[in-house]
Amino acid sequence: MCRLEIGVVVVADILDQSEVDALLAAVETGGVETAEATPTRADRSSKEVHCYDFKRPERVSKEQMRALEGIHEAFARNLGASLSGFLRTIVEIRVVTTEQLTYSEFIHSLPNPTNFNLLTAEPLDGQMCLELSPLIIYPIIDRLLGGSNTELFIPQRPLTMIEQRLVARITDRALTCLTEAWTELVEVEFKITEVESNPHLVQIVAPNEVVVVLGFEIKTSGRAGTMSLCVPFNVIEPVMGKLLSQGWLAYQRQTAPEDRSEEIARGLGVTHVDVVGYLAETTITMAELLSLQVGDIIQTSKPANGEAIMQVGGENKFAGRLGRHKDNKAIKITRQAEVEERL
Repeated sequence: MCRLEIGVVVVADILDQSEVDALLAAVETGGVETAEATPTRADRSSKEVHCYDFKRPERVSKEQMRALEGIHEAFARNLGASLSGFLRTIVEIRVVTTEQLTYSEFIHSLPNPTNFNLLTAEPLDGQMCLELSPLIIYPIIDRLLGGSNTELFIPQRPLTMIEQRLVARITDRALTCLTEAWTELVEVEFKITEVESNPHLVQIVAPNEVVVVLGFEIKTSGRAGTMSLCVPFNVIEPVMGKLLSQGWLAYQRQTAPEDRSEEIARGLGVTHVDVVGYLAETTITMAELLSLQVGDIIQTSKPANGEAIMQVGGENKFAGRLGRHKDNKAIKITRQAEVEERL
């Protein structure tokens, strides 16, 4: 039997004397470039790592979210002013959260029952949601019915038909302010298509669909509650390009004062005020008052040709002369009255 052995001989490269001398000279002068050090675990851990949830992708950029927040900050201010005049008390509304959620997460974050309104925004396709918390709905209803909100009990039940009619006067004002706030972005008209008390019974998009949720805080008469606006991404996707433009934000800032002035002028133009004209003032005793008869003369310190003072909202505003216009008694305004001028 023969055995065959195969050996492999590895011959290392051998430097000659000239190469050795060149290498030693380079080491002495520092001319040898060392290899880049391998990154250590500490170096790798110092790198910034961002978590990405594939179940809930961020479909709206931070810039677009800031633009949406700016639009609805204007909406909150206008609605607060509108409700303050309607309820005759100070109402403060502000944006507290702006976030992206799935529709399922949004629905499960809401109380049940609540005031859940389905909105359309033509010409945009799809529906939005406007939710008002019972913590603020019932104090507003109590205020409208003449209550004081001192010891108000918040019932855990759906709204009655009468209560829904009262709340509709609030949501109608909210839709008007929302339409005005969205005018700079797109011409839309918000309408309520349906009102529900149980949000789990309503599904406007798929449960895992991304929605933008804007949370508002409402304060009035020592009470506080929340309001939420849910905007599905597929509804605003056609106009998302406008939110990306810095020029749109700059245009909004430039035109806001002029547009605001026109809006205030329109609001004042339809405002009703009480105007009261005072001929004169004097003091008499109760006995003299009880003894007055038709034809008696009441003497005052104002001369017969003196001007009558006209008050608006209980404050002196104009002075004028008594007269007649057609078949009606009238006062012709001659000047502005002094604030402290006697009647």
